[in-house]
Amino acid sequence: MRFVELSSTAMAALLKDDLAQAGAEAGVPLTEYFVTDRAKWVWRYRLNQLASDPGCAGWLTQIVVAEPEGAVVGYAGFHGPPDEAGMVELGYSVVPVHRRQGCARAILTALLRRAASEASVRIVRATISPDNTASLATISGFGFVEVGEQWDEEDGLELVFEVPV
Repeated sequence: MRFVELSSTAMAALLKDDLAQAGAEAGVPLTEYFVTDRAKWVWRYRLNQLASDPGCAGWLTQIVVAEPEGAVVGYAGFHGPPDEAGMVELGYSVVPVHRRQGCARAILTALLRRAASEASVRIVRATISPDNTASLATISGFGFVEVGEQWDEEDGLELVFEVPV
């Protein structure tokens, strides 16, 4: 898996449904999946993060390309750089046509490697809706332990899982 960072310009283009401009900025072709309501919520949120802290760019949501075929399979990244406790929270979304082909597990593996490559990261967190059986199955086998639950304004009830790095 190869991760392609999105510029503010590319995210702004996605918010305007301009897939051609966003794809040109990113250097990869993007589909309608990247301008769904859910995806637009992500781009809007990340643009606000970048505006307040441009230094967090390398940690935020990026486009995921499967190699060597070059297929754009989704978007993934962290919710921001490590916090004061050394925790990063990951997130990922796979384009429906690429689901059930191992993409989510490959993305998760790549994100965990990225986290482990940073000395400041000690814990990786994943938050998942209790009824999202696909994501619950994806994290199984990676050492995540359920540590609690939380209410998310956007997603509702979420189970909180963590794994040490």
